[in-house]
Amino acid sequence: MRMQIIAVAAVLAGSLTFGQPAEAQDAASLRVGTLAATPQPINPAKEFVGRIEARERVDVRARITGFLQDVQFEDGQMVKEGDLLYRIEPEPFQAALSRAQGALDQARGQAAYADQQYARAEELLKTQTGTVASRDQRLAEQLTAKGNVQIAEANVQTAQIDLGYTEIKSPISGLIGRTAVTKGNVVGPDRGVLTTIVSQDPMNVVIPVSQREFLKLKSDDRTAAKQELTALIRFSDGSAYDFPGKIDFVDVSVDRATDSVTIRAVVPNPNGRLIDGQLVKVTMELEKPVEKILVPQSALLADQQGFYVFVVEDGKAAIRRVTLGREVGVNASVETGLSSGDQVIVEGIAALRPGAPVSAYPATVLPKAG
Repeated sequence: MRMQIIAVAAVLAGSLTFGQPAEAQDAASLRVGTLAATPQPINPAKEFVGRIEARERVDVRARITGFLQDVQFEDGQMVKEGDLLYRIEPEPFQAALSRAQGALDQARGQAAYADQQYARAEELLKTQTGTVASRDQRLAEQLTAKGNVQIAEANVQTAQIDLGYTEIKSPISGLIGRTAVTKGNVVGPDRGVLTTIVSQDPMNVVIPVSQREFLKLKSDDRTAAKQELTALIRFSDGSAYDFPGKIDFVDVSVDRATDSVTIRAVVPNPNGRLIDGQLVKVTMELEKPVEKILVPQSALLADQQGFYVFVVEDGKAAIRRVTLGREVGVNASVETGLSSGDQVIVEGIAALRPGAPVSAYPATVLPKAG
C-alpha cells in the first residue's frame, strides 16, 4: 500500500533525524508546510464482484415440428422485436388449415340441417302428428351439430396458429447469438434452443453482498438502500465504465448457502461495452456524501503503535495518532485523531522530531475528494 511505503521511508528519515545532536536541531526553527484539517464531502464506498446480466434474455425455440426453410439473420447481429428469424416449411400447415376449414363447412351444414329437423319436429308435436320422443331426438341432434361446429372452429383456429408458427419472430430487441441449426434440418419443441437473444440497453449488474458488508453500507432501511446506493463499475483490466448504475432491487431474503444479500443495479449500456455474463468489479457508493477530514498519504507516518501525523502546536511539532478510513485518490480519510482546524504538517517532515520548533508556511492545497 502506497501510504505504508511512504510511512516506512518517513520513519527511517525520522530515525536519522533523532540521531543528530540536539544542539544542531535546536539552532533554528524548521520551515514546514502545513494544511488546515478541514472536513470534506466524500462518498463512502466498498468494492464487490458483480456479474452483468441482460434485463431480457430469450431462448428461441420452434413451437411446431417441421423442416427449416430459411434463416433470416446473421449470427451476432442486432435484431428488433418482430423481426423474422426463421421460416419453417409452411405447405403442410397450409394444407392442414384447408382441411380444418373444410371440416368446419361440413359441420355448419350439418348444424343447419339439424336446426331444420328440430323446427319440423316442434311443429309436428304442436299439431299432434309428431311425438315427444321424435322431438327430443331432433333436439339432441341439433345440440350435437352445434358442438361439432365449435370443435371444427377450434380446429381451424389451431391450424391458423400452427401456420403462424412457421414464421419464428424475435420476441424482444437485442443482440442475437449463433444459430444452432441451418436450413433443411427438422426443428420442433423437443429439439432444443435455436438461438438466444439478449437485450442490450440497459443491463443489470447483480452483486452478492455479505450481510456484514451490507449492514456497513446502509442501515436496515431497505427503501433507503435502494434510493441512496450507486454502483460504479470497473472492468477486469482496471478501466472504469463510463456510466454509474442505480440500485433498483434488494433481495427479500438472505442466501442461506453464502449468507449474502443479492443487490441489483440498472446500468446504461448505449455502446454495448457491457456483455451478458461478464464479471466486473463494482464499487457501491452512497449518493449522499459524508464529511471526513482528508490528509495527503505523504503526510502519514507509522510505527509499532500505528499511523500518526505531525501537527503544529504552540510553534512546535507534535504527534497526533490517527485512525484511517479508506484511500481517496492521493489522500486518506481520517476517522479519529484530528479536529477541524488542526495544522497538519505535510512538507518538511523528514527533519522533524516531537517538540522541535517549527516555522509554518501554507503548503500546496489539498486535492479535492472524488
